[in-house]
Amino acid sequence: MKRRVVVTGFGLVSPLGNEPEVVWKRLLAGESGVTKVETPEMQMFRSRIAGQCLDFNPLPYIEPKDVKKVDRFAQFALISGIQAVEQSGIDFSREDPFRCASIVGCGVGGLGEIERQDEKLTKSGPSRISPFTIPKIMLNAASSHLAIRYGLHGASYGVATACASANNAMIDAYKAIRDGDVDVVLTGGTEAALSKLGIAGFGAMHALSERNDEPDKASRPFDADRDGFVLGEGAGILVFEELEHAKKRRAEILGEFIGYGVTSDASHITQPDDQGIYAGAAMEATLRSSGILPEQVDYINAHGTATLLGDVAEVAAIKRVFEGTSKNLAISSTKSSIGHLLGGSGGVELIFSLLAIRDNVAPPTLNLERPDDGFDLDFVPLTSKEKRIDRAISNSFGFGGHNACVAVARFID
Repeated sequence: MKRRVVVTGFGLVSPLGNEPEVVWKRLLAGESGVTKVETPEMQMFRSRIAGQCLDFNPLPYIEPKDVKKVDRFAQFALISGIQAVEQSGIDFSREDPFRCASIVGCGVGGLGEIERQDEKLTKSGPSRISPFTIPKIMLNAASSHLAIRYGLHGASYGVATACASANNAMIDAYKAIRDGDVDVVLTGGTEAALSKLGIAGFGAMHALSERNDEPDKASRPFDADRDGFVLGEGAGILVFEELEHAKKRRAEILGEFIGYGVTSDASHITQPDDQGIYAGAAMEATLRSSGILPEQVDYINAHGTATLLGDVAEVAAIKRVFEGTSKNLAISSTKSSIGHLLGGSGGVELIFSLLAIRDNVAPPTLNLERPDDGFDLDFVPLTSKEKRIDRAISNSFGFGGHNACVAVARFID
């Protein structure tokens, strides 16, 4: 019999704040965390807006002497993980460390650190390169720092599937517990790609919004006037736990991870299949894995990046999979509030999905003032919506044709 997997804690760092309840309150209130990027070095770019974690401070959690050894993306994950562990109440000193794991998704890793060290190399030569360079930039640093902090001797690794990274990491975590390999996993995703190279690279692809004069209006998923995504940063880390293990220690159960679906477009390295065939197949696989019917899904946290092709593909996929029942769905893109966290998106968005179930409310899609042609579903435009939510799907689709969807439900013993 497959073991059930539940969530007993979560934490996040985001452009709307660094505490889940604060962020959730601001999200439901329709606030935006997208702001102008004021640094002089960024003024050369056509897109000068981002979802920045402006009030992030690692020092309460990380010793000052250690901050320089840990890249920003790993700091985000570490602090989110500490929050998650504190909420879960788990004491890893009382656990079998070989039954505890750390699996974290990240799309690009220490991009800013690569820039900084390359500049040093160019200007001053190899003797000026930091010995912490490689440990800082490697994608697995986030999972490793969590494992080190808590002494977890089970699997510890990073997952990189572009913007689907966090969902793929959480799927791996789910399978590891379901199949009996471990009992507890710290999992989710993180990203800190707000650097010159990050902005320039996505800008060269014409993927970023250039609505610089109205940053809070820039992220416009499903809107006819959308002009690209807003790059964001942050992390969402969760404690996944085997049900009986959680019950034995009398943990509060925040929701159940019930299924997943993974596919590949296998067509273009950046453009999605415009019919959403393979994204839809991932959602269908999620339904089968979860043992639920389309009409039993109440809410979808959409990938919804506000790119021209991406939104079209996702809407087509949802309509096909939920044909006949799509009118009953609430669908929103929380990227409209915080921007696109790339490999960190799935972790934050699963937390939002769990909170939507807890509070029976669908968060809004900001700036959806004029839905594009054919976008006639309930995208929860502008304001949050009270609705009974027992089951939710969270979509993540990444460059490379990666499609990863996950499902959570209200816990019923």
